[in-house]
Amino acid sequence: MKYKHRFSSKQFVIKTATVGLLLNMLASPVNSALADTVKTPATTESGTAATSTTGTKATTAVKIPSVESLGLNLKSAVLLEPTTGEVLLSLNADVPLPPASMTKMMTEYLVTEAVNKGQLSWDKKVVVQENASKQIGSRIFLAQGDEHTVKELYIAMAVGSANDATVALAEEVAGSEQQFVALMNETAQKMGMKTAYFINATGLDRDDMPAKFRPDTDRETVMSAMDAALLAKFIVTDHPDFTDFTTIQSYKFRERDKAPMVNYNWMLEGNKNVTNFKAYAYPGLDGLKTGHTSNAGNCFTGTAVRDGMRLISVVMGADSEPHRFTETKKVLDFGFNNFEIKQVVAPKAVIAGNETVPVLKGKHKDVSVVTDAGVTFIVPKGTVSPQIKTTVVTNDPSTLVAPIAGASKVGKVTYSYQVEGITQVQEKTVNLITAEEAEKAGWFKLLMRAIGEFFGDLFKGIKNLF
Repeated sequence: MKYKHRFSSKQFVIKTATVGLLLNMLASPVNSALADTVKTPATTESGTAATSTTGTKATTAVKIPSVESLGLNLKSAVLLEPTTGEVLLSLNADVPLPPASMTKMMTEYLVTEAVNKGQLSWDKKVVVQENASKQIGSRIFLAQGDEHTVKELYIAMAVGSANDATVALAEEVAGSEQQFVALMNETAQKMGMKTAYFINATGLDRDDMPAKFRPDTDRETVMSAMDAALLAKFIVTDHPDFTDFTTIQSYKFRERDKAPMVNYNWMLEGNKNVTNFKAYAYPGLDGLKTGHTSNAGNCFTGTAVRDGMRLISVVMGADSEPHRFTETKKVLDFGFNNFEIKQVVAPKAVIAGNETVPVLKGKHKDVSVVTDAGVTFIVPKGTVSPQIKTTVVTNDPSTLVAPIAGASKVGKVTYSYQVEGITQVQEKTVNLITAEEAEKAGWFKLLMRAIGEFFGDLFKGIKNLF
């Protein structure tokens, strides 16, 4: 019988000589393939990636109606769930429009930031300057030289939409209204607001500003409904105590005032027993800001929470004051009636097909891994089994060297979910961590493992020769 290849004693000597190298390799912190070989998928520089889809076909108890079926009579509108960022309703949402006093949401955000950072205190006295005293429109009739606390002025801004109080606060934070405007525009960029541009702290048209303090530009303040919703998202997320101000139904600014200012937000849940407003009161609604000018029409950024889910709505260009609230009700009802927050993945979840990761120099060749946090998405109401796309990326195997402590990060998992009929994809990434400690093996075990694998490779090579 003739063989195509012969296995010579010289080849055996060469292979056997490599055993002497094994002991040196075992001492190295970087494990060679001979020292501790494990089978892993193909890797890239960022690690090993695997994608899968979990869940059966989503079963829903509701059919999401179209936006057109709501019959909205507005220039633009948007509905946002702030924890996922999911846009549930969109009507001309990216069109820049005059926002009127919804502009004050940015002023409120920046003043609160200054307080939280210790740059201001709520009880600090503010001296009213000329610019503030000359504001028109909604105001509390501040005179130059008046003194009021930051908190008093903030309530006047949040409840009564007072332009004079707003400018007084802006000047206190930044030195002048225009320096504050620069901060507003800078912050808008950081927040990812795509169309927002501010020329003042109030939302007044340029021609309605005091002539002496008008900016040298022919531009006006604009903001899309999507930008307003994004700004509101930062307020409710970064300043969860915003309701301390926005839920105040009325406020007497001075003892001598004949009547208190009344909150322009008729939809506050607290108004359910107020004769003039109870027809508009909305369960769970606790903010956020109204706006009106002749150019803007009637606008409203509202937010309400129900069954643990908060939604943010924006309507712009309503044709009357009551209309902005009846349209907001349609938008919020659309969200609360058709969607819910659902935990789609529990914490400490095991990923099918990625139950372990390889470990070099360990007592065991791999270690169990789990996710470090749960994942919550917004889904159509009644959804039983949403289809979730899962992408797993593990660390470079050469870096997974025992000992590895329990709960060590060894990769990441990205979950993606898309509601049918909504183009935006929800996505959340959590860490993949070790479920237990991966102990280092002793030198003798590593030696025996290496020798066994060496001879396994050797005999495999001999088999391939025949």
